[in-house]
Amino acid sequence: MTGSLQEKNGKYYAVINLTDINGKRKQKWISTGYEIKGNKKKAEQFLRNTIKEFELKENLIPTDILFSDYVKHWLETIEKTVDVITLQGYESVVKAHIVPYFEAKKTKLAKMNKDIIQEYIDIKHQNGRVDGKGGLSPKTLKTHRLILNLVLKEAVKNDLIGRNPCEFVNVPKMRRREATFYTISQLESLFNAVKEEALYPLIYTTVIYGLRRSEVLGLKWDSVDFEAKLITIKHTVVKVSEVVEKDVTKTDASHRSFPLTDEVIAFLNDLKNKERANKMLFGKEYIENDYVFKWDNGQPYSPDYITHKFADLLKKYNLPHIRFHDLRHSCASLLIAKGFTLKDIQEWLGHSDFRITANVYAHLDTSRKENIAKSMSNTFKTDLC
Repeated sequence: MTGSLQEKNGKYYAVINLTDINGKRKQKWISTGYEIKGNKKKAEQFLRNTIKEFELKENLIPTDILFSDYVKHWLETIEKTVDVITLQGYESVVKAHIVPYFEAKKTKLAKMNKDIIQEYIDIKHQNGRVDGKGGLSPKTLKTHRLILNLVLKEAVKNDLIGRNPCEFVNVPKMRRREATFYTISQLESLFNAVKEEALYPLIYTTVIYGLRRSEVLGLKWDSVDFEAKLITIKHTVVKVSEVVEKDVTKTDASHRSFPLTDEVIAFLNDLKNKERANKMLFGKEYIENDYVFKWDNGQPYSPDYITHKFADLLKKYNLPHIRFHDLRHSCASLLIAKGFTLKDIQEWLGHSDFRITANVYAHLDTSRKENIAKSMSNTFKTDLC
């Protein structure tokens, strides 16, 4: 809410700018009771107090609010309008980075400009990690800018600032990250090494179908059709700050079905029999749920456990370090090596956009390029020797 001092009949008046229920702007004149001569500071204080009274009465945001406080307010307003995973992502960035930074500087919302935001991005890029071990990546900073943009966009909508300065802020360019993966022989070594480990069926299933961590952990028995020999990806388990179970996939393209291989059928039958035995063993202590991959007491595996346990297994068996997500990349490289097209891989991995598949895996399709090179070479019959 805004206002100004006006002079009338030798006295100061506080003029408050209001908006009626129809969205029409109007002004309310309130006498300060102060004569013009020698009372300007008192009248200005009266104006500030009057504006705050109106803001409290109409539950409005104070015009002199700190940016850090407004970010907290914004986070509260979006709780019921965004996906729970998205909200967790926003909360983690806001609480760990944005609020502490601007709270320390006591920057007011009205003072936010391009230079202040650019300085924040640059500082976080140089030394923004919470553990103090360097700066944040361009990908992470892109998320920071997105959040700042959403907050300031809302402030513009609420007439608290005139324009959104975030649109002029630059984020360091993202460098293309080459996908890390295991070769066929390395995958064989992995399978042979972990064959007696509890996670072997989960790891094998992840590789064969190129699943995301959220997808393999989200597999439920209602996803398995033994009669039709199909397995369908339709549930996910995700964690940002808390584990969230969802009956939807990342995108529509992620909701896909695969033929069950003989090996996977054998795994699933063993797991089903083991589940029945564990229910009898643990009795009332058993945690009832429909998930395929879980502990003996029925507790589903957590995303963090899978990530850390996989790393421990690679170290235990002296295998090259890759991330659990790189098993998905390994599946893609395996499909390329077997002659499948990038379109086949897009559908198998559940990418919503072919460009995602091409950007990540096109450079691995060397056999196609070799055929092109041979074709070009055979076009000319000139003897160069």
